[in-house]
Amino acid sequence: MSAKKNLPQEMDRCQVRCIHVDRVERARQTAALPEEVGKMAGIFGAIADPTRLKMLLALQNEPMCVCDLAAFLEISESAASHQLRRLKDRSLVKARREGQILYYSLDDNHVRHLLETGLAHARE
Repeated sequence: MSAKKNLPQEMDRCQVRCIHVDRVERARQTAALPEEVGKMAGIFGAIADPTRLKMLLALQNEPMCVCDLAAFLEISESAASHQLRRLKDRSLVKARREGQILYYSLDDNHVRHLLETGLAHARE
């Protein structure tokens, strides 16, 4: 008789079914509200797009207008504007007008911290 092979699904599971009720209860007590989870999923979904992520990383340095971001990313201004709208809808960027120029920047330090942490983790 041959030895049973460890299937990938079996490697990700406990060998014995045992529910730790105290841990489950603590997780329930500290869980984020459903609307908070939804908002977080939207934020991470917006950041998950490579073009939008590159925009956010570029905006860490200084505010940029749509024309600047389009040139940096080598995409059309229309495409850059569309991506910026998605980021603004998620409160990841904000806009400031100076005359005829609309400059975009990171919305706040939470966004900056999220990007810095993500990049540090990717570089490990």
